[in-house]
Amino acid sequence: MITSPHNKRVARAVRLKKRAMREKDRLFLVEGAQAVGEALDSGADVREIFLGASAHERHARLLERASELGVAVHSVSDEVMEHLTSTVTPQGLVAVSAFIDGSLDSLPRDARFVVVLHQVRDPGNAGTILRSADGAGADAVVFTRSSVDAYNEKTVRATAGSLFHVLVVREIEVHQAVEFLRQRRFSILAADPAGRLSIYEADLRGPTAVLFGNEAAGLAEEALALADDTVRVPIAGRVESLNLAAAATVVLFEAARQRDSRTPNVFR
Repeated sequence: MITSPHNKRVARAVRLKKRAMREKDRLFLVEGAQAVGEALDSGADVREIFLGASAHERHARLLERASELGVAVHSVSDEVMEHLTSTVTPQGLVAVSAFIDGSLDSLPRDARFVVVLHQVRDPGNAGTILRSADGAGADAVVFTRSSVDAYNEKTVRATAGSLFHVLVVREIEVHQAVEFLRQRRFSILAADPAGRLSIYEADLRGPTAVLFGNEAAGLAEEALALADDTVRVPIAGRVESLNLAAAATVVLFEAARQRDSRTPNVFR
């Protein structure tokens, strides 16, 4: 069992909490049984797993799966686990995985829905949107260069493993993403509280990309100018606005509902 936080393996993993080190090593941390299990099942290049002293029985089946795949598992003390994790109550399981992002060139030819995050800074929001994108059957989530890192530990944790199910595209400018998608005959919509169309009025049945902007400031004018139209989530109550992740989830599942032609649009 590894009991020292200064152990070389542990130190190499802990340094991945810093973005610069993640980019240098092209590795990131995956925390918790759900996310680690999804990483293993997805075929991601999981390099090693750290297991807390008090978590062996709790994660027995996952460890069996790791053994089948030849992934090294290192037992560590609870003190070492605290150094590896970022949560107040760690689950006692952390994996190191190689980057899994791809390029827009790998977008399937029959892709129908893409999320573009521009200047989205909150890792929890970004991760939740990616999780919703997975749940709604979206084809890709694009993190523009001005957005939070998709491999930020809070972002990864908020995806609850969905990071390994949806094509993630990083390090691209918003105009480059829009240009590519337009060439692929995608309609480009911008989510805006003052959008011209209610999301329930917009036609989301064809190939569509929706731009989502900063939590506080929304989409910058230059990003809005790239869109074919603007859409909003109508609010009936007295609340001023929805959290970005909540609004994006509404948009994603409305798009999924419209793609299912068996379900009538009762909101029109």
